Amino acid sequence: MLFNSFDFAVFLPVVFVLYWFVTNTRLRLQNALLVAAGCVFYGWWDWRFLTLMWFSIVLDYSVGIGLERLQHPRRRWWLLAFSLAINLGLLGFFKYYNFFTDQFCAAFTFFGYAIQPRTLNIILPVGISFYTFQSMGYAIDVYRRKQQPTHDFIAYAAFVGFFPQLAAGPIERAANMLPQFTAPRHFDRAQATDGLRQILWGLFKKAVVADNCAPYVNDIFADPAAHTGSTLLLGALFFSFQIYGDFSGYSDVAIGTARLFGIRLMTNFAYPYFSRDMAEFWRRWHISLSAWFRDYLYIPLGGSRGGRYMSIRNTTIVFLVSGFWHGANWTFIVWGALHALFFLPLLLLGHNRRHLDTVAAGRWLPNLRELLAMTVTFALTTLAWVFFRAETVEQAVTYLSGIFSASLFAPVTVFPETLFGMMGLLVVIEWVGRAQPHALAQLGLRWPRPLRWTLYYVLAFLVLLLCGEEQPFIYFQF
Repeated sequence: MLFNSFDFAVFLPVVFVLYWFVTNTRLRLQNALLVAAGCVFYGWWDWRFLTLMWFSIVLDYSVGIGLERLQHPRRRWWLLAFSLAINLGLLGFFKYYNFFTDQFCAAFTFFGYAIQPRTLNIILPVGISFYTFQSMGYAIDVYRRKQQPTHDFIAYAAFVGFFPQLAAGPIERAANMLPQFTAPRHFDRAQATDGLRQILWGLFKKAVVADNCAPYVNDIFADPAAHTGSTLLLGALFFSFQIYGDFSGYSDVAIGTARLFGIRLMTNFAYPYFSRDMAEFWRRWHISLSAWFRDYLYIPLGGSRGGRYMSIRNTTIVFLVSGFWHGANWTFIVWGALHALFFLPLLLLGHNRRHLDTVAAGRWLPNLRELLAMTVTFALTTLAWVFFRAETVEQAVTYLSGIFSASLFAPVTVFPETLFGMMGLLVVIEWVGRAQPHALAQLGLRWPRPLRWTLYYVLAFLVLLLCGEEQPFIYFQF
């Protein structure tokens, strides 16, 4: 079920009314309703996907109980290894089976032995990477004794299958989220109102900006050789806004929706395109995934404890794995490798912990140095997105070659004025609200009531009037 669909517009109020007016007297009943809502929301795409989700829920809930009962270190390690092997095995089968089969056959063909690949017509379950990582994180934390295992199966199922963040995150930690399902919840009007503002802004980013960028991106990337360098550059710019509006828009709607039910989710995006270097970008882009890889991959590999070589090795591994996490294609691996190359100079110079504050804090405009740093960071990010969006590495190389050709200075073949206006509006509103949890958190709160509501109505009108053709969220495929 898509957030920007009529189905969800009916589904959400129904669940909200049942949650606060029917099941509100019993916590366990509220959690059961959320579990049922998660099943409806997720099964809306394909009911068969529910089998895999429930298998993951039952597996790691049982593993958590088992880890609590076992005291022998080796037995606890083997039980965790069993959980990780099953989770990663299922993830690997659904996402990477055909990729590895093709690469295996290609390797033999290279040495003169032709092998007919036996690929399978595998349907990738929506959001499998997100709920698998969330469930695995719980098992790992219980193993490390950082998390007490829950004996409330309904609460655990609500934690994994909470519908706002089920399909595309944020990837939550049990320490943050599980206690919210085991404690009584009371309706907070201020929190719910702020959640509605965040939902409105997320829908604007998704429906008005991302979905209107999509047709231009699809057309330009379909045949890079047919377009001038200037048009290719414009297509890369559109994709930068599309993927940001799409994914951060989803996160805004997810976080805002969760607040309607008294649940607080972690921030997943913190205005990443205002970053002044790549290290800051990765502290602000898909924060829940970056934190997951830091805690469950980078630190277990040794982090930076082994000196400079260890830091370089582990950072490179994290970026490559992050790229591969996004999909079974060499384009994603190259995308991860490029970000590693962008990040490593900062690490080597000891500059990777700079810019922990808000850019241009306390000022309306950035200074020249900040503006230049943000421009360079955004340019590098946009060029790397070309590999992320391209179907093959060869297509990405062709695309970049076209950008860096003489035709870069030729007139562009597309110029959607309305879309540029909406992109500009997004940048302005996010710049004004860059120090807040979301762009509309404080914007207009001190204005006279009629003026404030005019802002909300204008944004809602733009969502209804200028929404592009309904597009699935990009990160559902991951």
